Amino acid sequence: MNTKELTNEAIVLLKKLIETPSFSSEEDRTAKHIENWFTQYQIPYKRTKNNIWATNLHFDESKPTLLLNSHHDTVKPNNGYTKNPFKAIVEGGKLYGLGSNDAGGCLVSLIATFTYFYRQSDLNYNLVIVASAEEESSGENGLNSMLSIIPKIDIAIVGEPTLMQLAIAEKGLLVFDAVVKGTPSHAAHPNTDNAIYNTITALKWFQEYIFEKTSSVLGAVKMTVTQINAGKQHNAVPANVNLVVDVRVNDAYTNTEIVEILQKEAPCDQIIPRSLRLNSSSIPLDHPLVQAGIVLGRETYGSPTLSDQAVLSCPSLKLGPGDSTRSHTADEFIYLNEIEEGVALYIDILKEIL
Repeated sequence: MNTKELTNEAIVLLKKLIETPSFSSEEDRTAKHIENWFTQYQIPYKRTKNNIWATNLHFDESKPTLLLNSHHDTVKPNNGYTKNPFKAIVEGGKLYGLGSNDAGGCLVSLIATFTYFYRQSDLNYNLVIVASAEEESSGENGLNSMLSIIPKIDIAIVGEPTLMQLAIAEKGLLVFDAVVKGTPSHAAHPNTDNAIYNTITALKWFQEYIFEKTSSVLGAVKMTVTQINAGKQHNAVPANVNLVVDVRVNDAYTNTEIVEILQKEAPCDQIIPRSLRLNSSSIPLDHPLVQAGIVLGRETYGSPTLSDQAVLSCPSLKLGPGDSTRSHTADEFIYLNEIEEGVALYIDILKEIL
């Protein structure tokens, strides 16, 4: 199949996606554009809520399965936009628009790549593509909801903007709700058990605590207090101070291990994780998929940002056109030549293992 034609059509699809609002859980109209692609190329597909998925023509259950995944939902545009976030504008080789970089460019490049391989026989891997919903919100109807529906996955490429470098590991995420207690009282009276003052010790502990195990790829676990809330009136000492703690977990720990450490050691009266399902992800450096990228001049690194990799239990590689630093910024854009490079490199990498 003509790679240039696929790339041009992928850019056309991306422009349609940009001009169709698709906030998390509101992706029904962008899902329709993706359905139209598969219809155009005569590829049978299925739709589960706002997730669109398909398998290659010669799917063979005796072979391992490779997932190609990216998402078509977006965050809401911030107030810094100077251009219409829902208008696909091409200027100076850049395609502007909400979701162009995160992760529309990756998604359309992967769709084009899947289409390239769809009818090929005698592949070493089956291919499954999922254009997923609710990635930005880690919603219950996103990729995680598809894992029991699509065929069992043995390896995955998750399309996120990495400048087409190989993110061979990704930090997981834990969010904790913590409580520091004290004795409520009138502000005019002495109180040696002020919950707000008690929180000083907890804040200092969170600031200074160092997790013992570091990762050669992802570095140390990063723990940050991101929210604090207490009190309702100026003359009353509150009984509790509520904290929110964000923990970015490396591949040296499981989420469960982090929970056990904090619940044992953190100087809080209560500390409870909101969810355990957003784990760190990785793929061995010697995996053929990684080695194929290295042969083509790609570099490896560890990613600090979260993606749908977090819900996968198989080895996974984060790889895609665009730059992560542009994600969620005003006047978001992707270079058109990044999409061209993305399609070509995805295909070349997969040729090495398929």
